[in-house]
Amino acid sequence: MNAPERPSNVIWDVTYACPLRCVHCYSESGRRPGRQLDRDGMLRVADAIVELQPEGVALAGGEPLVVRDIFDVAARISGAGIPVVLYTGGWNLTAPMVERAGEVLAQVIVSLDGATAGVHDRIRGRAGSFDAAVRALTLLDDAAGQARAGDARALPFGIDCVVVRSNLHEIEDMCRLAGRFPSLGALSFAPAVPAGLASRPGFVAHELLSDEQADVFADPAERLRLQTLVPASVQVSCTDNRFLQMHPDLIAQGVVFPVMQVEPDGAVRGLPIYEGTVGDLRSDPPLQVWQRAVARWSDPFITETLRPARTFAQWAEATRSIDLHFGSAEVRARIERRPALTVAHASGTGR
Repeated sequence: MNAPERPSNVIWDVTYACPLRCVHCYSESGRRPGRQLDRDGMLRVADAIVELQPEGVALAGGEPLVVRDIFDVAARISGAGIPVVLYTGGWNLTAPMVERAGEVLAQVIVSLDGATAGVHDRIRGRAGSFDAAVRALTLLDDAAGQARAGDARALPFGIDCVVVRSNLHEIEDMCRLAGRFPSLGALSFAPAVPAGLASRPGFVAHELLSDEQADVFADPAERLRLQTLVPASVQVSCTDNRFLQMHPDLIAQGVVFPVMQVEPDGAVRGLPIYEGTVGDLRSDPPLQVWQRAVARWSDPFITETLRPARTFAQWAEATRSIDLHFGSAEVRARIERRPALTVAHASGTGR
């Protein structure tokens, strides 16, 4: 494999603070300290990211909109000519935020995991989260419409849906819901990745898609079918997310996911969805940190653990092993404290 000299994209989880408690959260945001930096610290990390010259940067979390200086950080990166996309649950999005976002962001993506409040709120772990997401989409849609009416740039926005067993039946209704927002540009569907809370045995048993269910989202025919259910202005995308596994057989073939995953305080994960860091953008040369991350892809423990993982359930088991092996003592303690997911949780009849 010819390792990429620099990451194609950077995902920066700017905080682990979050008003939601999503059952599939890979970072367990809202259940752990936020670890976000102050303004100067965040700008230092932003400068390090700019030095890497990625094709794009995603600001995620946690909920990035709880970070007071988030738009200053975005401006620092976009001002260097690098497009910035922000992912939000929409809980606290306001009209002034939308206006500021239009100045510094290339796109806003709102997470929506159901076509109804009952389904979405259970997955996202907080009553009212569906209404908040729809309200955020309405704000973005109204602002885009007003911008176009005045011949100004409209901020592109989209919807991202994490697919689990309990919302699989609402996929078509999600497409129809997209028609409520005339300026919506994108709608994406992808199975929950068996990482973080989604690697728990209970989640695997009750919510993680089967391999057959996930295969559907890798079939171009399914994307075309869903495309017929949305307005022509909305681009539907689907993936089975298997590329995120970083399976050694695929890496050997040159099929890699060359993305740098940055934690809130500037620490960089060796592999995007797995625990274990390889450096810090506040203190280490950015390209050197990237080289350490690439080296982690072929670490013997990684290759030996991932090579037998052919199913989603096996992938979840491999994730748990990798996280315990490379995670710090704090990470291992957090894993031990994870709440079990039972049938009652999955069906919404228990807590």
